[in-house]
Amino acid sequence: MLDRDIDRIDHSVLYTTDMDATATTYQRLGFTLSPLSMHLGSDRPGGERKPMGAGNRCALFGRTYLELLGLFGDGSVDPWNIRPLIAEYEGLHGYSFGCADAELTEKRLRAAGLTDSGVLPLQRDVETPAGTATAHFQAVHLDRALTPEGLIHVARHLTPELIHQPRYLEHANGATDLHSVLLVVDDADIEATVARYASILNGEPIVDGPLHVIPLPAGRVEIVAVSAFGDVLPGEPVPALPYMAAQTVAVRDVDATRALVEGNGFTTRDLPGGFFVGADQACGAALAFLETSPR
Repeated sequence: MLDRDIDRIDHSVLYTTDMDATATTYQRLGFTLSPLSMHLGSDRPGGERKPMGAGNRCALFGRTYLELLGLFGDGSVDPWNIRPLIAEYEGLHGYSFGCADAELTEKRLRAAGLTDSGVLPLQRDVETPAGTATAHFQAVHLDRALTPEGLIHVARHLTPELIHQPRYLEHANGATDLHSVLLVVDDADIEATVARYASILNGEPIVDGPLHVIPLPAGRVEIVAVSAFGDVLPGEPVPALPYMAAQTVAVRDVDATRALVEGNGFTTRDLPGGFFVGADQACGAALAFLETSPR
C-alpha cells in the first residue's frame, strides 16, 4: 500500500476577470456560492502576508469544493504569475490537492524534485453567523516549470469549519462532491504527464478506456491524449495544450439536476451516467454532472 499523504482533490480553481458574471452563471447552474472573500498570502515561508489581487467565491461540499477565483485590480499584484495563464483563455487553471500534514507532503515532493516552495501561509477573512473570522491554510506549490497546465498546489486547511459552513453546503442541483478533473495533453506528452501526476499524488495510474486515471481516496485525476479527447467530451474545443478541460461533480439525482440546468437555459449533452455543459457556457471549462454516492 502506498502512503497516501495526499488524500483528495481539495478543490479546482476556475479563474475569471468578471467575478459577477461567472458567479451568476454558476448560481444558474444550481450552486450555492459563498460570499466574496479576498486572499492574503506570502511568497515565501514566514513572509509577510499581502493582498494577492484575487478573491474567491466557492461551491462547497463539506470536504471538497469548486473555487471561482476572481482577479481584481490592474494586474500589478500577481504573486503566482496567474495573469499570463488567463491571457490565453479564462477557465480552469488550477488544482489543489488536500493533505493532513503539509510538512510531510512538502518533504516528499521536494525529494522528488517537484517543489522548492516550502510550506506557505495563506489566509482570508470569511463571514460567519458570529461575525468575521480569519481562515488559515498551509500550501505547497508545485514548480511551475513542471506544470505548464496551471498552478498546482497541495493545501492543508487549519480551520476547515470556517470554510465548509453548513449554510453553504446545500445546492439546488443536488451536488455533493467534486468527483474528478480532466486534463488534456499532447499525444507525445501523455506518458510523461501521467508519470508526473502519479509522482505528485503518490498514486498508481490505471487505464479506463481513453483515460489515464490516478484515483485518490476522494476524487480522481483524469488525463487524456488530445487525439482521444473527442471520445470523452464530444464537440468540445481545445484552446491550448495542455488544457484543464473539465470538472465533474457528483449529484444525488442526475435527472433532477438536468431538469434544473436545462430549465435555466443551458444546453446539455449526454455522458455515461450523466451529462455535461460545454466550456462555452460554463465559463471556460466543461462542467459534468454524474450521479454517484456521496463520499
